[in-house]
Amino acid sequence: MNYSWYDFIGNLGVIMILTSYLLLQLEKISSKSLAYSVINALGALLVLISLYFHFNLSAFIIELFWLIISLYGIWNISRVDKH
Repeated sequence: MNYSWYDFIGNLGVIMILTSYLLLQLEKISSKSLAYSVINALGALLVLISLYFHFNLSAFIIELFWLIISLYGIWNISRVDKH
């Protein structure tokens, strides 16, 4: 098995997503915090980068929606903070 830079990027993304979920379950972070949405967005983006090189439709769909939902969370938090 060849382990390329994009595999590392994808694994880093998975670690980020799993870490944010673990922190949420341990009540160390709130699902309404900016950090939670940013970590999830970056994690999904990194996985999507790795999928560019080894495409998998199911993984692409879940990560694309994970990214979109996380970006919505970031937008929503930044909109609320301005008011």
